[in-house]
Amino acid sequence: MAPMTDVRTAHTADLDPASLKAVRAFLTYEVFEGDLSDQDWEHALGGIHALAWEDGKLIGHASVVQRRLLHGGRALRAGYVEGVGVRADKRRQGHGAALMAELERVVRGAYDLGALSSSQEGRDFYLARGWQRWQGPTSALTPEGIRRTADEDGWIFVFPAAARLDLSAELICDWRDGDVW
Repeated sequence: MAPMTDVRTAHTADLDPASLKAVRAFLTYEVFEGDLSDQDWEHALGGIHALAWEDGKLIGHASVVQRRLLHGGRALRAGYVEGVGVRADKRRQGHGAALMAELERVVRGAYDLGALSSSQEGRDFYLARGWQRWQGPTSALTPEGIRRTADEDGWIFVFPAAARLDLSAELICDWRDGDVW
């Protein structure tokens, strides 16, 4: 009999300290192989977490947090996806899709658009789910003003919701410590 997978969502405020500690350890060691900085963890907090459980064990996580993206002269409310990962032995079994389906539901219901910065490994996964690669230049609104983030060009993906988007125009993210995208 196949193990049962359960995907649950919860706001950061509804996860107790032990659960948050377990999620951080999972992302740090099971997903990102020790490469999850304090800033990366901070970026995944303050929004909705989708957690995949199998037989009582955490096997996947993704979160969506609110950010502001500037596009076409407007400040758009963006559901920004962070901390996406599935345990190595559980990948390519639909768990990532189940996590993203929950976050995409949240994006459609609460935001002007979804956005994320993809890795090489994630690019085809997001494209297959209907995410669109941003084709225009990317920038960040820094304390010193708007600065180009050319290294991010081609790696930013959006999930259209309520806002009309011109994928070839400039997209500017709000400032945060660490990786701005």
